[in-house]
Amino acid sequence: MNRKKTQFCSMDTDLLLDADRRANRYLAEIADMDVFPNEFARSSLSRFDENLPENGFDTSETLSLLDDVGSPGTVASNGSRYFGFVIGATIPVAAAAQRMMLAWDQCASSYTNSPTADVIEKIAARWILDILDLPHSSGVAFGTSATSSTLVCLATARRTLLLRKNWNQDVRGLRGAPEIRVVISEKVHVTVLKALRVLGFGEQNLILAPVDEKGSIIPSKLPQLDEMTILCLQAGEVNTGSFDPYLPLMTAAKAAKAWVHIDGAFGLWARAAPKKRHLTDGVEMADSWTTDGHKWLNTPYDGAVGVCRDRHAMAATMNSDADYSSASADSQKNLGIEFSRSARGIPFWAVLRTLGRTGVAAIIERHCALAEYVADALVEAGFNLLTRPVLNQVLFSFGSSAETAQIQSLVAAKGKVWFGMTVWNEAPAMRVSISSWRTDTHDVDLLISELKAVAHVVRSAGYDDSWKPKD
Repeated sequence: MNRKKTQFCSMDTDLLLDADRRANRYLAEIADMDVFPNEFARSSLSRFDENLPENGFDTSETLSLLDDVGSPGTVASNGSRYFGFVIGATIPVAAAAQRMMLAWDQCASSYTNSPTADVIEKIAARWILDILDLPHSSGVAFGTSATSSTLVCLATARRTLLLRKNWNQDVRGLRGAPEIRVVISEKVHVTVLKALRVLGFGEQNLILAPVDEKGSIIPSKLPQLDEMTILCLQAGEVNTGSFDPYLPLMTAAKAAKAWVHIDGAFGLWARAAPKKRHLTDGVEMADSWTTDGHKWLNTPYDGAVGVCRDRHAMAATMNSDADYSSASADSQKNLGIEFSRSARGIPFWAVLRTLGRTGVAAIIERHCALAEYVADALVEAGFNLLTRPVLNQVLFSFGSSAETAQIQSLVAAKGKVWFGMTVWNEAPAMRVSISSWRTDTHDVDLLISELKAVAHVVRSAGYDDSWKPKD
């Protein structure tokens, strides 16, 4: 038995070493990869379409298929030339921490399940409140995404507001409950809408707050608030990077005793950058906040944060204690949605410990400067800048709507860089997001060069009506 176990462990070690070798090779080659996989790589993914095997394959064959076919079909978002969807790459220390977490394979729900995870995540939570300068007694839940984290915060908001009317939803449910009003920006992010929909707030019952040309709520047009209102504000509008004017909005909300939630998936990190912190003045007055790690902190995916000023209300809303598994109120299983979970706070801890306050600020301020650099170059090249960059987003178009879409598709087809399309004020637009720690001036110069070259072709030839966007 011991000999078999030793053989199995040896095979296990060899397989993991092979996976590490393949992963390191992938990262070494990412600088030369097509940023979006070519047609051959995408069509080759059909090789995964097999029937469930009666007898399993050899482990090395499975890993080979995953790498040999899967790797070429990936988007190189972990590189330096990906400018879409505000997606950062993964800082190596965060990837290394994730690798240790996989080896530990902990159920990071409480101290009883994993003392190491519990201790480190509590430290990571404290550091996040510190670097974002949020109330230090707040509850911090590490979730899978901004969507799940928003769900936690808004569920806490609803339960808290109902208790003001002596309505205990835990016992009585929501049927016949007092009405809660929800005020959102006209430019609200879809993840907030999704969380509200899942919680049962129908879209036709949401109240829209008008915005200005950059997507910021206009304080003078803020809908009426009261003590049964949830007001959702933004830190970093997804297209322009703009911020709502928090001080006047917070003043109105506090006077009405409304709950204020901040959707700060990437923009909340501006508080960590001295040159951009002023954009967030007043955001600390809110009742809850969400932000992602995989954007500006460049942690791996499945890492986000939900923060509630009232830690006790958060714990009461999310409590999942059972007879066989009870834990302290500040255990992650009692602050977030998941009972069984990985220790998502550990990559946060690894990045913050490695970069420190100045390192995080340097990445944010460098990306913002690069966005300004790109914007100036595009204006000089004849592109239409739709708004000046506020953070790391550049929003622009070229000629007609059809020409705008054509340029994005042609640049993407060449594979050297990738950015996406969006819609701004009901018209197609292109959006560049600079979020990867790997991205430097050389990368944005390549982006600018590709855009100029394609624009020259489109400008010279005119729009071809037979052109169709590529998939």
